[in-house]
Amino acid sequence: MQINNIIAALENWAPLAWQEPYDNAGLIVGNPDHECSGVLCSLDCTEAVVDEAIAKGCNLIVSHHPIVFKGLKQFNSHHFVSRVVVKAIQNNIGIIALHTRLDNHPEGVNDVLSKRLGLLNTRVLIPKKGSLKKLSTYVPSTHLETILEGLHEAGAGELGSYSECSFTSEGIGRFKGNEKSNPFKGNPKEKLKTEEIHVEVVFESHFNLAVQKALQDLHPYETVAFEIFSLDNPNPNVGMCKIGILDKAMEPSDFLSFVKNELHTEVIRHSPIISKKIQTVAVLGGSGSFAIENAKQQGADAFITADLKYHQFYMGEENLILVDVGHYESEQFTKNLIFDFLSKKMTNFAIVLSSTKTNPVNYYYLWPKKKKSQ
Repeated sequence: MQINNIIAALENWAPLAWQEPYDNAGLIVGNPDHECSGVLCSLDCTEAVVDEAIAKGCNLIVSHHPIVFKGLKQFNSHHFVSRVVVKAIQNNIGIIALHTRLDNHPEGVNDVLSKRLGLLNTRVLIPKKGSLKKLSTYVPSTHLETILEGLHEAGAGELGSYSECSFTSEGIGRFKGNEKSNPFKGNPKEKLKTEEIHVEVVFESHFNLAVQKALQDLHPYETVAFEIFSLDNPNPNVGMCKIGILDKAMEPSDFLSFVKNELHTEVIRHSPIISKKIQTVAVLGGSGSFAIENAKQQGADAFITADLKYHQFYMGEENLILVDVGHYESEQFTKNLIFDFLSKKMTNFAIVLSSTKTNPVNYYYLWPKKKKSQ
């Protein structure tokens, strides 16, 4: 199996359209035409992870975080990023990162966190904008159902919790072909008018080519009239952060203990304890301070994320408790998510879950000395 096949499977699962503009995901190192001997799934791609891939016979690493995030001007041994890239190239190991494509994924990083905490009735807190398009076209009534079915199969018509959505209206189409035309109805150079159905369907942008192909393949006209618009509407299914409710409200101290146990984190930083119980909870794996106001506006009692700065802990005020569990801790289950997907997708292929701990943050505890008994 070529690396290209794995790239295609990952893009179908976590499309490029879900990637944030600032991100550097995708194939970072390697030749997509090379044969793949095995895939190592990890959260980060460090030198130790590359060494693990070599030891386990995997020539492709699929990680959440991209090892190259900003531009590199030198490739030498003086920087940890350069060392990883050089070692990967020397050993013919490809590196793929998914990052914000999984942050925005409906069943990605934040969905895993939500399920880990048992949140119910979850929804996207910050729906992604710019990922929806609308097709407008005109078809004869005799082919309406066939074309709609094909468009739906190609990915069009998904709106929130609904599928096979469309809008149709009746009208009259007018046209005249030249001597080279081969009209569906009538003859060349003849002025014609026919009853047509105006069809409109919304689809996610990564289905663009598939939707156009379905329309062209199924439409009876020699030349198909259609328009595709980019929509400003946010996508309700795709986006950053999830918000949901706990089955039972908890006292803030009990909630913090619960989060610490469920996420196996050594230390939790949090804003001042609020007076009310915790039931509505927002979660955002990784650095999520940008979503604090969104969590407050949508009525969250607690917001779990990472990498909060000193002054940002004031932003919880009296209605929201901010919970910083650590960057690694908030995304630690992501490598399992990647592993589970590839294992189910490629049942006869070597998919390996990395055992390398990549958390760069360590904690030092200085316990008070016990007083000697008199």
